[in-house]
Amino acid sequence: MSSENNILVKLKNAGIRQNDKWLVQGVSLEVEKGKIVTLIGPNGSGKSTTAKIALGIYKKIEGNVEKFTDKIGYVPQKISVDWTLPLRVHDFMVLTENLKDEEINKALTLTGVLNLKNKNLGNLSGGEFQRVLLARAISKKPELLVLDEPVQGVDFTGEIALYKLIKEISDRLNCGILLISHDLHTVMSATDHVVCLNGHVCCSGSPIDVAKNNEYKALFGEQASQILSRYEHKHDHVHSSDGSIKQKN
Repeated sequence: MSSENNILVKLKNAGIRQNDKWLVQGVSLEVEKGKIVTLIGPNGSGKSTTAKIALGIYKKIEGNVEKFTDKIGYVPQKISVDWTLPLRVHDFMVLTENLKDEEINKALTLTGVLNLKNKNLGNLSGGEFQRVLLARAISKKPELLVLDEPVQGVDFTGEIALYKLIKEISDRLNCGILLISHDLHTVMSATDHVVCLNGHVCCSGSPIDVAKNNEYKALFGEQASQILSRYEHKHDHVHSSDGSIKQKN
């Protein structure tokens, strides 16, 4: 059960039309403090549009959006950087925010990249850059964090590590997170609630419930059942330090 006092943003039958075409419609969801809500769906399904509706970027929308906080951090899907500029991580952090050095250090420490503070942005790996983007978004300790495909340019192992970090950020800052992901499997263990979009809400619920849903399977094909079986295998037992396997109660 959600507590009204913990809700940070609430969408009710929200949608937007452009050029007589629905980009997305009928979306209802809410993000609470300390919870992670993940939007999944194929390309063009309205994930980024829904995130921008939640952020209040679109003004002429259908339905309702209620925001209960102004303390919001955002990592967009695409960010334009002139990689030829000699821009250090520290300089990038203060481009649009008036941050104290202590705030910069705390944010970079939480995302595990304090050692990169004076490194040129153009010399970072994909995973390092995503961690810097996360640090920039959390530097002012937001209550709501909106992350649009925050693992771009990162290999599978790096994706798992980043989603683990995002879960840690949610726990440490007690912030609500609206997360866009292309892959349910990699976010299953960190996510509290999933909304599957394809221009509208196909299904929503816990990660396991969504993975079992026929509409989800129709969108994602045979891979969906493999995702589910791998996840259930991983979480129905634990591997002890001596290599033995113990079933969870």
